[in-house]
Amino acid sequence: MESTEYNKLTDEELLSEKKKQNKSKIFHALSIGFLVGILIFGVVSWGLASEKHFGFLIPMGLLIGIIYKLLKKPNGHKELEAVLKSRNLK
Repeated sequence: MESTEYNKLTDEELLSEKKKQNKSKIFHALSIGFLVGILIFGVVSWGLASEKHFGFLIPMGLLIGIIYKLLKKPNGHKELEAVLKSRNLK
């Protein structure tokens, strides 16, 4: 949502939107942690393998790309927080 849309919402709708965004933040954090765990496992397994195959880099590159997208995904958290602060809501 855009900040102009946040200004049109009622207080209850703003608070429910904040709850949705908090759930989204938690999901993104868990997803990133899971993907980083897979990435670390893959790198360690590849490092300990007796034969080094560089085909391993393709799936690891995909994981890094997904993690980057999740980290850089534009979220309206700051805009919502600004509207909540201007209305003195928690």
